[in-house]
Amino acid sequence: MSKVCLQILPNAKCLFDEPVQLKVDRLKPRQQVDLRAEVTDDKGIVFRSSATYEANCSGTIDLTTASSLGGSYTGVEPMGLLWSLKPNNLYTKFVKKVVSVPCLVNFSVHSKDSPGILAEVINERSLLAEGVRRIPVKEGKLRGVLFVPPEIGPHPAVLDLYTYGRGLSEARASLLANRGFVVFTVSLYGADDNPKNVTKIHLEYFEEAIQFLKNQPQVCGSGLGLLSLSKSGDLALSIATFLPGIAATVWINGCNANAMIPLHYKGTVIPPLMLDTKRVFATKSGALNVKYVINDPMAEENQATLIPIERANGRFLFVAAEDDQNWDSCYFANQAMHQLKHHGKDNYESVFYPGAGHYLETPYMPFCPASIHGVIGKPVVWGGVPRSHAAAEVDLWRRIQEFFRTNLANDSNLSKAKL
Repeated sequence: MSKVCLQILPNAKCLFDEPVQLKVDRLKPRQQVDLRAEVTDDKGIVFRSSATYEANCSGTIDLTTASSLGGSYTGVEPMGLLWSLKPNNLYTKFVKKVVSVPCLVNFSVHSKDSPGILAEVINERSLLAEGVRRIPVKEGKLRGVLFVPPEIGPHPAVLDLYTYGRGLSEARASLLANRGFVVFTVSLYGADDNPKNVTKIHLEYFEEAIQFLKNQPQVCGSGLGLLSLSKSGDLALSIATFLPGIAATVWINGCNANAMIPLHYKGTVIPPLMLDTKRVFATKSGALNVKYVINDPMAEENQATLIPIERANGRFLFVAAEDDQNWDSCYFANQAMHQLKHHGKDNYESVFYPGAGHYLETPYMPFCPASIHGVIGKPVVWGGVPRSHAAAEVDLWRRIQEFFRTNLANDSNLSKAKL
């Protein structure tokens, strides 16, 4: 019999957010094998997954149609070997910070009857498309990285806030730039010579970032996009409310009030919505559940922490994961939309994802059920069912791009924001 063949179609090289077709040929009819995947992240942590498949009568396994019989997942999941990747270390999140270096995923086929590898192939998954420029920015107080598509443009532009952890995260920004957006990802603290911690947030920093982005010759229109996640969700709401020029804001699993840190802008101060650590509890795994640790923003004593988003001129996309265990993002999303509706505004849309957890990221990232929290420094659960969470990320990535393309038009009438 000819040597077993494992193929990645249409090409073994692709962008990180692109699906591929895994196909095994030249097996025995109805032969059962294990397909495995392995990748090492930027911290040197190895992630692995495996699934058992049975060849058809022609000796072929096509993951777009074949069903996994067991392992890291079951059923027809063409990209299951990627989203089900797990580390040996507890509470470890996949880290990819160096976007100029592709992710190398090793796929292999193993016999159920004897040791050894029947076939293997490397999938080179790039975060930075050919021609996309990565430009570190150290201008004034700004610290960040600008990503510019290779085409002449002009292009719609997005300010990527990612989340509130220390330093920068470039993966989402670079992948969005691959799709034709100029993207500026900024650091609030912990990167380069930024402060190591912050006790208050000044919106003037983001005002400077907005002006920097608008000044780029490749940027079209007068309106920019904001892309957030978690704590940066309420920061994005504040930016869209108080600063001019924001046409479209994507809020992902955030809060509708100013959470945890005082926010300042030109003499206006929004006090922080505080935490009650008595509501933290340990799960069976040992990781903490902090879902209800933050106080209710709708309580009378917390009204001053609410962000007056009814003053914003741009559009909002509220995204909430129904199994978010970091905080009650569905409640916060509904309250934000109620606030807009109460003031006669209809400049919003929403999507809620059953079975998805807190960390909704770009497609085909290894699912992370729990990891060390960037602020409290202890392991917490994020929630989510792996299959549902992975499907949500694929759908959301499409929605984000469509939302920005629709709303970042040249004729945005967004010259004013209200204090």
